[in-house]
Amino acid sequence: MKTNLWTLVIGIFVLFTTSQAQAQQEATAKKILNQVSQKYDGYKTIQAIFSFSAKQADVANYTDNGTLSLDKKGNKYLIEMKSQQLISDGQNTWTILKEEGEVQINDADNSNDNINPSNIFSFYKSGFKYVSAADEKLGQTTLNVVELSPIDTKKNYFKIKLRINKSTKQIYDATVFDKSGSRYTYTIKSLKGNVSFPAGTFTYSKSKYPGLEVVDLR
Repeated sequence: MKTNLWTLVIGIFVLFTTSQAQAQQEATAKKILNQVSQKYDGYKTIQAIFSFSAKQADVANYTDNGTLSLDKKGNKYLIEMKSQQLISDGQNTWTILKEEGEVQINDADNSNDNINPSNIFSFYKSGFKYVSAADEKLGQTTLNVVELSPIDTKKNYFKIKLRINKSTKQIYDATVFDKSGSRYTYTIKSLKGNVSFPAGTFTYSKSKYPGLEVVDLR
């Protein structure tokens, strides 16, 4: 069975020694993350177009594009990518792998222990240490940079680099540094808040995917 692409991204960071200079950095990072939280906390629903890239040792690089539709109430989401689709009604998650002719069913992960589509814009609120890094320029856009490390060092990643548009306070991209040496980057191409979604957006319908083998992993 093919691994869910999203699980490849569920990883994060390095631990930093304490100093007065670092304490100032942490205060700056906290301020930046609070501003981002205020932005996203004002949305009940979100629709984002994103790109995904994976750089892995001894494996060809991989890129994909997709759309994330998120209803924060009930932790419901729909991810549509070329290679797969993920649907969650808040209780179950369906991963549709068309090329493999398979649908995998799992229990939805509504905890805050892992990064998942339902908390991708708020995962950094708990479970991490963080420091600010030097701003970066992307054309005429200034990006604030915050590096996070998981308090739980048993995670399969050691760092997440979060870049935030300084003027809009929206996340530009997030790069996960895996302990295996791989890097996974999600870039937010566009984002709309408080979008109205049609009924059934977050419901799996077998009739839409005829002929696929259902593998129940719950």
